[in-house]
Amino acid sequence: MAWNLDDSRPIWPQIKDILTKDIVSGKYEMGGQFPTVRELAETAKVNRNTMQRALSELENDGLVISNRTAGRTVTMDEKLLQEIRGNIAKQNIEAFKSEMASLGFTIDQVITMMTEGDK
Repeated sequence: MAWNLDDSRPIWPQIKDILTKDIVSGKYEMGGQFPTVRELAETAKVNRNTMQRALSELENDGLVISNRTAGRTVTMDEKLLQEIRGNIAKQNIEAFKSEMASLGFTIDQVITMMTEGDK
């Protein structure tokens, strides 16, 4: 996994965003075992406390469930996953539209460019 972390904002929210996308995209199976803090911290090359903070936020969002003796598992709430997935898509679309507008493109021009790219 590529952990493209940067200094533009705190690390733990970046980790949370990456793991959220991985969960809603199906990289981690619903109801499946989620990697441990130690495993994730090692692969991301971050402090375990930083990773724990990100995982705590994922728990607060309902994406992972902490089981005292069995570690963490991914939620089985498909509706929640679809909702978060849709929100991420909307954010990305808005950012894209804003960037295209800053370059002087109208929505119609962008749509034309996108559909012509498929041909």
